[in-house]
Amino acid sequence: MNEIVIKTSEETAPTIQTPKQSQDSLSETIKTLGLPQIQRHLFLCADQTNPKCCSKAVSLEAWDYLKRRLKELGLDQVTEAKPSCIFRTKANCLRVCMAGPILVIYPDGVWYRQATPHVIERIIQEHLIGNKIVEDYAFCNHPLPQKFVPAFGSQTLDDNPSSHLDHEIIEQKTE
Repeated sequence: MNEIVIKTSEETAPTIQTPKQSQDSLSETIKTLGLPQIQRHLFLCADQTNPKCCSKAVSLEAWDYLKRRLKELGLDQVTEAKPSCIFRTKANCLRVCMAGPILVIYPDGVWYRQATPHVIERIIQEHLIGNKIVEDYAFCNHPLPQKFVPAFGSQTLDDNPSSHLDHEIIEQKTE
């Protein structure tokens, strides 16, 4: 099966790829970004289509600060000395819609309110580096479960041998 895949990027024009080429591109991106080495993933409500929790300007200031500080501290990239990294994602809306910007850290499951640059600096220093929740701004603490439990049906990932990926890159067959 040789379906055509269109690859797009902000930096390049769309190119047409076969599934094998697409998988090779994804594999390279996975390696470059260090996806299997992500230790924590931060989501920040920013640049909202319809701002409710805070103004768009406040959210963008927080987003720019978060990106800059993670980069300055070298927390966003894997190195030989530091084999794990922290990812950040700008979320259009995290559905809390008050006391924003809202920031959530996974897999910790800690939700923070009023994530302005000052608060983000405390979160970086105390939570990400010091492993201590910033109680002054945390409003919910719900870590992800250790095992996946599906919402429907009775099969779990442990019951399905084909689901044991363990951060391996899936090779796509193109026959």
